[in-house]
Amino acid sequence: MTGGPATGTPGAPTTDAAKRRLLVVGDSDSYVKWGAALASTLPGEWTSRLVVVASPVQPSERQLEHALDGTRFAPADARILPLEGPAGIHGLDDELDAFDPHAVLLALRGPFVRVIAPRLLRRRDRPVLVSGFPGLTIPAVPKAVIYREQTDLIVLHSRREVREFRANAAELGVDRMFGLATLPFLSAGDGSTDATAPGGTDVIFAAQAKVPVGEDARMLVLSALAELARRRPDRRVVVKVRARAGEAQTHEEAHDYADLMGDLGAAGGLPPNLVVEDGPMAAHLERAGALVTVSSTAALESIALGLPTLLLDDFGVSPSMINTVFEGAGLFGSTEDLAAGRFRLAEASWLGENYFHGRDADDWATRLSALVEAREIVPLPPLDRRHDLSGGALRSAFERRRMLGEHDRSLSGALAWGVGVPARGVVRRVRRTRRRLARLLAGVPAGGAEPVAPDGSAEAGSADVGRVPGGVREVRLGVAPDAGLLVGGQLAPDLARHAGDEGAGRHDGALEHHGAGRDE
Repeated sequence: MTGGPATGTPGAPTTDAAKRRLLVVGDSDSYVKWGAALASTLPGEWTSRLVVVASPVQPSERQLEHALDGTRFAPADARILPLEGPAGIHGLDDELDAFDPHAVLLALRGPFVRVIAPRLLRRRDRPVLVSGFPGLTIPAVPKAVIYREQTDLIVLHSRREVREFRANAAELGVDRMFGLATLPFLSAGDGSTDATAPGGTDVIFAAQAKVPVGEDARMLVLSALAELARRRPDRRVVVKVRARAGEAQTHEEAHDYADLMGDLGAAGGLPPNLVVEDGPMAAHLERAGALVTVSSTAALESIALGLPTLLLDDFGVSPSMINTVFEGAGLFGSTEDLAAGRFRLAEASWLGENYFHGRDADDWATRLSALVEAREIVPLPPLDRRHDLSGGALRSAFERRRMLGEHDRSLSGALAWGVGVPARGVVRRVRRTRRRLARLLAGVPAGGAEPVAPDGSAEAGSADVGRVPGGVREVRLGVAPDAGLLVGGQLAPDLARHAGDEGAGRHDGALEHHGAGRDE
């Protein structure tokens, strides 16, 4: 329970009618973390409960503990419930009946929102439905709006996101409310260079399940991390992973970094200060002197703390890498930069429109309260599903089975799955064939789109070693003899020599985008 006094044991009727009640419904570890943290920012007149819908991506006890770290929820507060409980088993509908929430925060992947929202809309005097995202959503894709078209309020985390989502919604003819909220797990820092100097020395690599995809690309990153660890034996280089072997996460991971570390070690030995660890990101950043990632939201946490940060651009800057939002931030660099310990500080001009707008600009809680007040005057209207209607009830059953997996025991789900999986495979093969044909007609080599420089010429990969894009402020970790040092958590005096314009090279290569799929 959060946001005020407890209202009794879970499942018992609420007794404090003066309190506004929010039920957080989560699925995967990243969405549970986001939903719990966002609910924890509500003012004192709110009391909250958290449930996790049983599904193939539900977090383990350890993941749940990490996800709730720093929120007002304890792991014991979060119960895993079936969507439809059999006789005698408390399910989601039973929880809704008992708690009678004024609002429900659907901290769920987009397709799961589409499954659960209609159930809530059918309830008498339905609650306000809120949805949103646990991380980066630029570029905004129409599908993200379509998945959430049956919710009243969509919570976003930057002015730019709000603009782009409103434009997509208008084009789709979806009239929904968008609210602005600072990402709830960011520190109070504003990302400025005036932030307190790093208090730790670890170099954290924030791993992601989705990017980079291939084994070779991941081995390239690990090799660079290993080289940095060899050059700086006084620093721990930490591969921070979200899940241990056998644990579910929001997105499947084809090549586990822990396994690849074993392969790398067998090939030539690993430095002892290169390690793989899990745990809450906030705890790792307390011990960090710098962070590197491809496009993890952890980069925003790092920026908020004033940590030197590096975003790897060896694999392109494109929607498929989920990193286009960082264009203009001055944080891109290569694995060669990583091995040499060259990190960056975010450009002040980028911050205001991208996640560091200041908490006084947040309006999601005000919008939520307005919706609740409107509900107290007159029941909220229905929100019709207007997109992806083909297939009718069979499609809905397929979508439910896809999200619930073995936790869906309905006959309609089994039937829809038996029909839908082969049909979906055919549709995807047709789409892939169309894309390949379009690329061939456009003269793109079969191996993929070639990175292209702003002048249209092909680039040969990352910039030369030692060169930094114009205007980027570089922070070195003392790998090279003349490099600036982070000593005792303070920037050494010679750091200034390595800031500013040290080269005119740029990293503007882009890969063709076939859909980032961050919401699947």
